[in-house]
Amino acid sequence: MELHNLTKLKGTKRKAKRLGRGYGSGVGGHVVGFGQKGQKARSGNSIPFGFEGGQVPLYKKMPEIGGFRNPTAKSIVGISVSRLNKFKDGSVVTPTDFVKAGILKKLPKHGVKLLNTGKIEVKVTVYGFLLSESANTALTKAGCTIK
Repeated sequence: MELHNLTKLKGTKRKAKRLGRGYGSGVGGHVVGFGQKGQKARSGNSIPFGFEGGQVPLYKKMPEIGGFRNPTAKSIVGISVSRLNKFKDGSVVTPTDFVKAGILKKLPKHGVKLLNTGKIEVKVTVYGFLLSESANTALTKAGCTIK
């Protein structure tokens, strides 16, 4: 059995509804389902998608309104290294600890990045963070270990 050998079942193909061919057809008579007047009531009616009657369409206005969201953008939260001072000396700090401590409401999808702003006064082990270059040097100078 192959596609070109299949026989069509009886009643699968329906005839197109012929509008406006007399009262006896059931869809004849006055406006035959097209409403009254207007562009869509005329013959040859085909309006392109997004057409707004000559007004500048929304998709053309979007860049001026505020553009689009980048679908490939990553949600990374930047946090100051000075926030590590909230933890005790010698503790292992992960992004989930920031949520437990109330520094973050929830974990971002693509990670937490430590930025070199402020001073570090504790020696902690940092695990599972993204680091800026200056934050990396600041942490090593302060005696923190990075995993």
